[in-house]
Amino acid sequence: MKKLLLALLLCAGTLPAGEISPVDQNSTDPVYQLALKKYPKWLCEATLENGKVMQFVSVKSMMQVYYHQEYFIKHKLMESPIKALYVQDYMSGERIDATKAVYLFGSKIVGPHGDDLIPFASEERAKLFMMKNAGTKILPYTKLTKGLIRYLDM
Repeated sequence: MKKLLLALLLCAGTLPAGEISPVDQNSTDPVYQLALKKYPKWLCEATLENGKVMQFVSVKSMMQVYYHQEYFIKHKLMESPIKALYVQDYMSGERIDATKAVYLFGSKIVGPHGDDLIPFASEERAKLFMMKNAGTKILPYTKLTKGLIRYLDM
């Protein structure tokens, strides 16, 4: 029964409502310097106050920049403060406001730069994913902290 439910939900989420912006072939992540094009399932983006878009290789990378914006602006790695954050549902690829997503911690699926948070549009999708790929906790955006991101980066 669980497998049937998982299959139905996977099929229902195959048409994304929105997508992360196309990746420039030579773009790299501003934190880990990994090629963005190699990790399409993990892509995240931030819209800056000046209207430009920054892309990241994962939630962990994007949150590193978000929590340390002053550093990135001071060192000319970012032009202006962040206005909005977006992630994509790991199963469907649907673009989601990062503040409305939930994040799976402790899965056996590893991100492009080690342990990471896996974003989902709903807690139900995260729970279904956990059935097959394990996980320790499902976290709302409000529980993502500097300390958690630092822990993931150890």
